[in-house]
Amino acid sequence: MNQRLLALDVFRGMTIFFMIVVNTPGSWNYVYAPLLHAKWDGCTPTDLVFPFFMFIVGVSMAISFSKFEGTNNKEWIKKAISRGFKIILIGLLLNWFPFFTKNITELRFFGVLQRIGLSFMITGILVSLINKKYLWFLLGAILISYWGILLSSGEGALTLEGNVVRTIDLALFGESHIYKGYGIPFDPEGLLSTLPAVGTVLLGYISGKNMMLQADISKKIKNLLLYGMGCLAVGLIWSYLGFPINKPIWSSSYVLFTGGLAMLFLAGMIWIIDVLDYKKWTFIFRAFGQNPLVCYALSGLIVKTMLLITIGEQKLYAWLYTSAYQPIFGNYFGSLMFALSLVMSIWVIAWMMDRKGIIVKV
Repeated sequence: MNQRLLALDVFRGMTIFFMIVVNTPGSWNYVYAPLLHAKWDGCTPTDLVFPFFMFIVGVSMAISFSKFEGTNNKEWIKKAISRGFKIILIGLLLNWFPFFTKNITELRFFGVLQRIGLSFMITGILVSLINKKYLWFLLGAILISYWGILLSSGEGALTLEGNVVRTIDLALFGESHIYKGYGIPFDPEGLLSTLPAVGTVLLGYISGKNMMLQADISKKIKNLLLYGMGCLAVGLIWSYLGFPINKPIWSSSYVLFTGGLAMLFLAGMIWIIDVLDYKKWTFIFRAFGQNPLVCYALSGLIVKTMLLITIGEQKLYAWLYTSAYQPIFGNYFGSLMFALSLVMSIWVIAWMMDRKGIIVKV
């Protein structure tokens, strides 16, 4: 594996590592502020994790789909639809698990994997049909169109209660199939907000294609830095002009802001790994990067299984935290250590798969 691909694996692995950490604290009552999402507008370090993964999905797509270029688009589209559908199905099954305790009439339709699958599928189809030199225009059209659609709902268009993303999901799927973690039915991975998420994957795809066109590694880094700073600046300006950086509705300014940061971060990874040749530390994240969806799905299965087991008056999940971590490490640090222990237990499995050359592809 060449070093540039190692940088991609490390980037991808780091996003999965932190996705699991922020999703599995010992107690949601004791979480350090940087490990929490912004309540609505704004961006914390945690709000960077998911779009960074979506971005690297786009970069990886540019590389893996390059073998289809110059051939019949049907093969490209078939592969995009097949992979996307499989990821969506895994997400739905994970939401439904354990099947014997949850009625399908209450199944949440959307989620992280569903967003990844839908965005992968749509982006794959778009880039197979549209000339590569027009992809920046396509990205602009997606982001501006989404802005216009959101504002069309009138007063309260960018609020939790009044945004059209929520309105469409309620009308199409009903309250029982929508996430309720915001106090009211609203899905941060809803149908309409998948549109700008496609923009995030497309931004990664464009970055990946640009990297492939440059043989000189210094030019790869330079281009990532220039485009990254440009996207970052436009995202901040757009936010200042009235379209706030907002993860729950995946605002267009959020796409550019996080995409710009992702480019800068990737440039840093390539510089550290390729130019400075610092690679020894990468084995931790490389294992996650080789089988990212397996690791993410496994974390969900472990947590859900732990919530099925009762010890005394507590679920196993809470019992482990209050019995083993909280007394030793305290409230907040104990909650973090619980999450790190869980993610490292998954890492052992990922590391063993990596050592045996097992890569699960969908």
